[in-house]
Amino acid sequence: QLQAFGGGLVQAGGSLRLSCVASGRAFSGYNMAWFRQAPGKEREFVAGISLSTYYADCVKGRFTISRDNVKSTVYLQMSSLKPEDTAVYYCAAVWGIAAMTGRHEYNYWGQGTPVTVSS
Repeated sequence: QLQAFGGGLVQAGGSLRLSCVASGRAFSGYNMAWFRQAPGKEREFVAGISLSTYYADCVKGRFTISRDNVKSTVYLQMSSLKPEDTAVYYCAAVWGIAAMTGRHEYNYWGQGTPVTVSS
């Protein structure tokens, strides 16, 4: 089970940190990722972390994904936020270490936390 939180309303240029806490064992063996879904759009990959980190081009240099395997938590630090970053953000997990960016490759999902960036 995944529980995401930390979303909110922020002005353009501001920052937010999302957290996702996982229950269960062997957290370190899971590839973790953040996706987002804006109104009327499909859910899209944002960032992932397994043995290394990887990002969608639209967030490179602005977002940082990290994990704490002791706390079974994955984070998404978002900086220089833009109005187009407005979306519901979801954390996701799949067993393994291969980098994956397709939403259908992940089989565990959190409930989503909304992020609104005002201009």
